[in-house]
Amino acid sequence: MIFARALAAAFVAACVSANGAASAQTYPGAPITLVVPYPPGGATDAIARIIQDGMTQSLGQQLVIENIGGAGGMIAAARAARAAPDGYTVLLHQVALAAGMTLYLKLAFDAEKDFVTIGLINTAASTLAARPTLPPGNIAELVKWMKAPGQNTKIAHPGVGSFGHLAGALVAEELGATVTQVPYRGAGPALNDLLAGVADVSSISAVVAGPLVTAGKIKAYAIIGRNRFAGLPDLPTLGEVGYKKLDLDFWHMLLAPAGTPRPIVDRLNAALRHALADGKVRKTFADGGMDLFPPERETPEAAAALLKSEIKLWGDVIRANNISAQ
Repeated sequence: MIFARALAAAFVAACVSANGAASAQTYPGAPITLVVPYPPGGATDAIARIIQDGMTQSLGQQLVIENIGGAGGMIAAARAARAAPDGYTVLLHQVALAAGMTLYLKLAFDAEKDFVTIGLINTAASTLAARPTLPPGNIAELVKWMKAPGQNTKIAHPGVGSFGHLAGALVAEELGATVTQVPYRGAGPALNDLLAGVADVSSISAVVAGPLVTAGKIKAYAIIGRNRFAGLPDLPTLGEVGYKKLDLDFWHMLLAPAGTPRPIVDRLNAALRHALADGKVRKTFADGGMDLFPPERETPEAAAALLKSEIKLWGDVIRANNISAQ
């Protein structure tokens, strides 16, 4: 009887293995849904549309974008986590996925346990920008000004838990400055008050800040990111001036539900690499002030490592500053 049960169990396992291999070999046989965690028109949606054609071409099946907004990208992530692990639902997400693991107390998923990473896409730099009337003339003077006795710097950000909010909190921590975080309903209103001199400092997308700095409408003291921004080539990164923890990447990556077979993950990774290798795609990213990851970091393993490290980084920042989602 025991032998018969063992033989039956082995037979079932063999069938499951054979079916998994067959599905991977014939994949994809239908359109693939690419879940985007924000409404159309934003940066994450734009990135999905940049890679859409190249991945469709490589896969031989249409990549269909489905925009699911809400809860800082967490509703879309939960929807993708619950999808069948068959390669027909993939998720495009960014830094908010890592921060959300600590920011939201009750989530229906775990980013590390409920997803398998497919690959990294891009990073985008931000500037440590300021109102045009702020006295300091360079980053050293800014640090001195922010740390002066009695100084309380007003930092504008586009909403609780946003990259601008969390980056501002980490900047204040690393500089040892006293600040007041001022939330706005989006990046536009935050920038408007910076232009008007109502707020002192803000983390502004480098692409947006570049022309405004050139026109003298705002000041910029450093890049929040690993690499300098081509539009402001003389601006150092915060890492270059001694604040290595502020070499922050605002990144995007692709993920699939946990349990997706590795051959399918590899097929999706190859399709992503194909899209990112296209000259027009690379120019589009460059023109938008975004850097692609080097080929050696376009692997599922590199994406998993980044996600893990970012969950810890932003978790520490959120806990240290008692930040919680509203």
